[in-house]
Amino acid sequence: MSVLLAVSMIWLAPPYVRWLMSAGTAPLDPASPVRTIIGDGGDPTGQSWQIAWTGHALLHDIGRLWNTNLFHPEPYGLAYTDSLLGYAPFGFVGGGPDAAVLRYNVVFVLAFALAFLGGYALVRQLGGNWIGAAAAGAAFAYAPWRYGHDGHLNILSSGGIALALAMLARGHGWSFTDGYRPERTRPGWVAAGWLTAAWQISLGFGIGLPFAYVLAGVCLVAAGGWLLRGRPSLGRRVLLADAGGLLVFLGVTGYLAQIYQSVRDLHPQIERSWDYVALFSPTWKGLLTAPRPSLPWGDWHEPARQAMGNAPNEKVLLCGFLLYALAAAGLVISIWTIRQRVLLAAGIVLGVLLAIGTNGPLYKLVYLYLPGFDGTRTPGRLILWPTLLLGVLAAGLLTQLCRRAAAMTREGYARTAAQVVTVPLLAVLLFEGMPKLDHVPVRIAPAVMAEAHAPLMVLPSDEGIDLNIALWSTAGFPTMVNGAAGITTPEHHGIRELMKTFPSPQSQQKLREIGVRTVVVVREYVVGTPYELVLNAPATPGVTRRDVGADILYTLD
Repeated sequence: MSVLLAVSMIWLAPPYVRWLMSAGTAPLDPASPVRTIIGDGGDPTGQSWQIAWTGHALLHDIGRLWNTNLFHPEPYGLAYTDSLLGYAPFGFVGGGPDAAVLRYNVVFVLAFALAFLGGYALVRQLGGNWIGAAAAGAAFAYAPWRYGHDGHLNILSSGGIALALAMLARGHGWSFTDGYRPERTRPGWVAAGWLTAAWQISLGFGIGLPFAYVLAGVCLVAAGGWLLRGRPSLGRRVLLADAGGLLVFLGVTGYLAQIYQSVRDLHPQIERSWDYVALFSPTWKGLLTAPRPSLPWGDWHEPARQAMGNAPNEKVLLCGFLLYALAAAGLVISIWTIRQRVLLAAGIVLGVLLAIGTNGPLYKLVYLYLPGFDGTRTPGRLILWPTLLLGVLAAGLLTQLCRRAAAMTREGYARTAAQVVTVPLLAVLLFEGMPKLDHVPVRIAPAVMAEAHAPLMVLPSDEGIDLNIALWSTAGFPTMVNGAAGITTPEHHGIRELMKTFPSPQSQQKLREIGVRTVVVVREYVVGTPYELVLNAPATPGVTRRDVGADILYTLD
């Protein structure tokens, strides 16, 4: 059901809703899942390469997993951003750019499906009914702020967080409504919860780092509660499942941390200064502002986004106006106890104060004292946690409304009455979370790419075009200098700058030093850039030029 909902919400329904809202003037052309990519033509093309590369490397060249075919000759290219390693199995099937685009579009939809499933499962385990759980899943998966990250699959892939928490709670026989019940413990669910948490971490530390700290906090609280309650029996199998699962989780986390620390050791400049973090920190107004791809609110909130200045997609934090209202009412009317509601509210406030980064009083503490946070520049992504807690509060309200409606109705009509009261609210919640995502045509690799011998470099080279070149490289994964990610090393930047003078003797010398003998010039993209001079460069000793269609292939003798 969550997959069908995701396909409808992300791919099928938005064009028709836009058509209705525009009184029939908006186009209804269906997007091709092979020739178009969801979001924009930048980061998604790079992430489609990541999934393809990790699958290829695990099957054919696992020793080069982190030292990818891009960023030659630098190591650890896969760790220049969140690796999406957990999606590698999708890369086992198919090859080339078309398969990479289709694969990305499928995974994009599945990320929303898993987020809905995770939110649903968590609330069901806590004690909510199916309508409340569905509302929490919808809030977690389709919150408007998430569409500001329509090009960030690593941020949208949050379903494993809620699902792991649900599994761990179920495995330990714990819920909001019943507390701890030893007879309900399930070691299999405990192991599955830790494995799911490890898989979530394998996607990257962008949202995985806070998750790891939250899990650590949950473990400490659970251990404290266990001690205060007189150390009730947990069962030998549960303890073994915890020990084994935790070992796997720590092993995966430690392994990935070591890789990313190696990158920081090689490039210490990637640490984000406090002033740099301030450029991406939201304000309180972000909680009331939606991103451009939000179907109900995107156009209306354009002036507010413009006033945010730099990177507004990182500063829009709208979780949903209806969600705010339901959560506020859930503080008063709910199946959760008063103590639980107070704790949920405190968690929401804490999460919001952290999400506004330098504009709040708390983020500097985690920036200074929690390892890893000094490497991130986007505190607004922490709004994920208030969103989840708001959904739990709303679920408590809806579950209680169902019970009251059923109690006030004659026998035989209780279920219908409960649905009449609550299902419309769920429908409106889904509507407010509907996107108008772009489906951008994918740039097809020019014919000259098939004739270039690796290692090679493609011109022009910058943070935009290199993402498309990364996608082209899925046809065989040739080694190349090009590459774009969350960081740009001084060495990579230096080569790009030097290649603006190609085929100068200095540029030739640098290419020979790193083993590159082939340079591809894509005329369509090089025109109007600092690399344009290469189109009419005079004959140079040691370099052979050959025109391939509209493009140029240079070979260093």
